[in-house]
Amino acid sequence: MPLGLLALAMGGFGIGLTEFVIMGLLPEVSADFQVSESVAGYLISGYALSVAVGAIVITAAVTRFDRKTVLQALMVLFIGGNLLSALAPTYEVMMGGRVLAALCHGAFFGIGSVLAADLVPASKRAAAIATMFAGLTIANVLGVPFGTFLGQQFGWRSTFWAITVIGVVALIGITALVPSVSRAADAPEPAGLRSELRAFRNPQVWFSIAVTILGFGGMFGAFTYIAFTLTEVGGFASTSVPWLLVLFGGGLFVGNVLGGRAADKALTRTLSTVLAVLTVVLVVFALTAGSKPMTIVALFLMGLFGFATVPGLQMRIMNYAAQAPTMASGANIAAFNVGNALGAWLGGITIAAGLGFTSPIWMGAALTVAALAGLLVATTLDRRSKDQPVENDSVVVPV
Repeated sequence: MPLGLLALAMGGFGIGLTEFVIMGLLPEVSADFQVSESVAGYLISGYALSVAVGAIVITAAVTRFDRKTVLQALMVLFIGGNLLSALAPTYEVMMGGRVLAALCHGAFFGIGSVLAADLVPASKRAAAIATMFAGLTIANVLGVPFGTFLGQQFGWRSTFWAITVIGVVALIGITALVPSVSRAADAPEPAGLRSELRAFRNPQVWFSIAVTILGFGGMFGAFTYIAFTLTEVGGFASTSVPWLLVLFGGGLFVGNVLGGRAADKALTRTLSTVLAVLTVVLVVFALTAGSKPMTIVALFLMGLFGFATVPGLQMRIMNYAAQAPTMASGANIAAFNVGNALGAWLGGITIAAGLGFTSPIWMGAALTVAALAGLLVATTLDRRSKDQPVENDSVVVPV
């Protein structure tokens, strides 16, 4: 395994931690700033929307720069944002810190996905992307539960101080392990911005973005208010939340690994199967959230099948933008986070409407069904198209 992949995973760990740890701390943040649960949830959706903006705008601005230099600059931005969050005297200032940290997120994973794919043979590209995202999943397995526990014991600000330190460590790792010349010998030269934008003429690129928004939005919408679901519906003590999040994080890690391997063998079949099973898991979870044993099982499976889509969704859009993948990759990272924001927003609406803390899970199931339908439509249209060959699940599709 190239050491550069490990460095990318290190950066992903820090970014994943700052994105997800807030979910376990929403009750504490809500009480500290004296805002409602749904308003506190905007710290999640605001972050996600900022990721989407950064993924497109920053990626477009840096397509011709050395990738190592770009990644270093992005980590400096990440450190500054988390430092501001740790010091925030008001809700508005904390939102500013979240936005600042989020701007680096999309470009980091968008550029990192292309870099990771370039470092390995074509047959292992989805697995390489999964390795980069492994840092994000490990953040959920270890970092998020520990960060939630730390925040509950010493105040939520202590968690953001810890994330700031992790960002510094990640910056050192990127500096030491990512080479300036990060492409494999047979990898194409980076395309210019005009070439990158030309990839969006392919309708399958837009289908990929739509499926990502709906599919990941479904899982994230169900997860955003999970602390309230666990305590108010499941009857768990608030001190149990960090350890229950370990189960969800474990599912993310397993799903990321298995999803990457499966996508390298059969991309479309993997995505359609995972989305279908995720829908079933969410429906069962919504029906049985009052049962502690069922909730424990559902948390793990929701994480597993929710994140098993990620390597495949990222690989799909890169396949259809193979000649200029950087902007398309960044756009899909933006799509993940638009989905995050959409799921969190819709979940907040259902709670505010008095539908209870299982309503975000039902909303998530509906979004996942829509994602599966979109994927099936896209696959059917692609196979009927006379302008490009039928997708080979393990080979990059020329455009």
